[in-house]
Formats: sequence, C-alpha cells, structure tokens
Amino acid sequence: MLRDQINDALKQAMKSQEKRRTATLRLVNAAVKDRDIAARTGGKDNVSDDEIRELLQKMVRQREESAVVYAEAGRTELAEQEREEIEIIKDFLPRQLSENEVRCACEDVVKDIGANGLRDMGKCMTTLKERFPGQIDFGRASTVVKGMLN
Repeated sequence: MLRDQINDALKQAMKSQEKRRTATLRLVNAAVKDRDIAARTGGKDNVSDDEIRELLQKMVRQREESAVVYAEAGRTELAEQEREEIEIIKDFLPRQLSENEVRCACEDVVKDIGANGLRDMGKCMTTLKERFPGQIDFGRASTVVKGMLN
C-alpha cells in the first residue's frame, strides 16, 4: 500500500536525519489522515491508494504554484524549498507521461471511442482516467482533447 511506503520513507528519513524529507512526509501523512477522518465521518473506510495519489498530485500542484509566486517575489530560497518538496512527493507518484505521450494517448482515446464533438469530451476524459490513473495531468489532457474535438 502507498500509505505503508510513505510511512517507511518517513522512518528512513528520520533515521538519516533528512529534515526537509521528514517534514514533507509528515505533511503528507497529516493530509492522508485528514482524508481518512473525512471518509470515516462519511461512513467509508480509509482512503484508497488512488485517492492518496490524487491528494499527492494536488499537493504537487499547490507547491508548483507557490514556487512560481515565491520566484516572482524574489524569494528564491522559498521557491527552492517548494521545488524540493515537489521532488519528495513525486517519489510516491507514478511516472508522469510526457507532452508527446499525453497527445498520443488522447489521440488513441478519441479514435477508440469514436468521439466526434465536444459532447464526447466526458467519455474521453473518463477513458483517459481509467487507462492512465495518476500518470497524466488531466487539466492539460482536457485541453488537448478539446483541441482535437473542435
């Protein structure tokens, strides 16, 4: 389970006294526990690995945005800290597809389901999410699919 991998990595980071990695993995654990609590109040079990991956992707996006803001404000040390956290979090995510791979995947999906117009956008995105969970930035993929369907 992804949860176990994160906990093992946290223990290892603590033993090797990697402060940035320890702090980042503690933030990840706290976010996962918050999701677990929210799921339990909704009558569900703990969150799944897929939900944890979505959470990690959200954390990466947040840090990317923060790094840009810090860099624009001249706070390079904080921007670098955000980038370091991104790399630590990405260790637990599947390899992201490149722009070309995303374009090819979108083309394949559009062909496979026979999408003709924007009304098929939802079908395309659902199929992409099933075939490539956690491997694609679906915001970018939706832009590519929309361009193909126009």
